[in-house]
Amino acid sequence: MNTNDRYRALSRLLDAATRLSRIAIWIAGSLTLASALYISADVLMRFFTSRPLGGADELSGYAFAISISWALSFATLQRANIRIDALYQYLPVRVSAVLDWIALVVLAVFIVYWTRYAGTVAGLSWDNQSTANTTFATPLWIPQYLWLAGLVWLCVVLALMLLRSTIALVTGDFDTVKAVCGVRGTQEEAQAEAESGRRLVQGDA
Repeated sequence: MNTNDRYRALSRLLDAATRLSRIAIWIAGSLTLASALYISADVLMRFFTSRPLGGADELSGYAFAISISWALSFATLQRANIRIDALYQYLPVRVSAVLDWIALVVLAVFIVYWTRYAGTVAGLSWDNQSTANTTFATPLWIPQYLWLAGLVWLCVVLALMLLRSTIALVTGDFDTVKAVCGVRGTQEEAQAEAESGRRLVQGDA
């Protein structure tokens, strides 16, 4: 396999990661919606019967943590993370590409440490068979490992992005570096919103 073939294979892997991450955010969104519905039902039961369903705060906390961890990969692929670009937009293309790459490296290092910590927490819960101090007595390793799985997937996505952007930076393909990890411009934001609107219209149709 030559360099071009590896380049294309890596691009296909990133495309596959984007598709899987898109599925993950739909699942995460459904989990958040289910949590909101459960909280609403709990409030209504409390109001009309004075007998709440119980566990709404506990379950919503698990749902929030799990959905966030699984949504982060798609947000990163879409470059939706916040960055200060007051000076960035005036920098030369080469300099901005290097800064984009450094920003991705810093993000990856932070996420790896976070994932390592999450793995330690989940592992301790498993070893000690810890349970929540609630009426449900939920085994804590279950939501914690689901939370950890989302962070592990984010690490995989970041590794693919780093490999793709590093190759592009070394070969002088600065447009690809920007496409992988650069700051989204106003035009890109507008195109993304237009694409989202088009999908909504097609869905309604």
